[in-house]
Amino acid sequence: SETALLKCTELSHSNVMDYRRKNKKVCEIPFNSTNKFQVSIHETDDNDPRYLLVMKGAPERILDRCATIHIDGKDLELTKEWRDRFTSAYMELGGLGERVLGFCDFRLDKEKYPDGFPFDADEINFPITGLRFAGLMSMIDPPRAAVPDAVSKCRAAGVKVIMVTGDHPITAKAIAK
Repeated sequence: SETALLKCTELSHSNVMDYRRKNKKVCEIPFNSTNKFQVSIHETDDNDPRYLLVMKGAPERILDRCATIHIDGKDLELTKEWRDRFTSAYMELGGLGERVLGFCDFRLDKEKYPDGFPFDADEINFPITGLRFAGLMSMIDPPRAAVPDAVSKCRAAGVKVIMVTGDHPITAKAIAK
């Protein structure tokens, strides 16, 4: 997933390393299989003095943490209708075997989080709910070429094959087929 995101960013923003240098990361909560999301907080070079919190992860986990959505240049309430539309989209894409990630962001209040604020990823001292939904990204993550043959040989030998994955269950089911 990370490689696909980097390639996409290279296409949309040109040099990723240059972009990272201009938008310094000041805090990070790494992805883990319990939370199913990753958070980072950045200084930005876009003339907005506030820190930018960004989150990516399992679409259902991201949607659950959002209160607004950015549509046509405006922040709107993330209504049940919007949630249902995005849930339907990621279920459909996952059903095709695509890996789907959700993305959201949030500008941190300058008064509460001034320059040099001591962000703490262990004792989280910044918001991770009430965020702004930014969208979904799906990517094709096909099984390695040798997998179907290896599975067939295992089954022929009487070995029960079990797939273990961190993907959404609907994506895992589509890949298993």
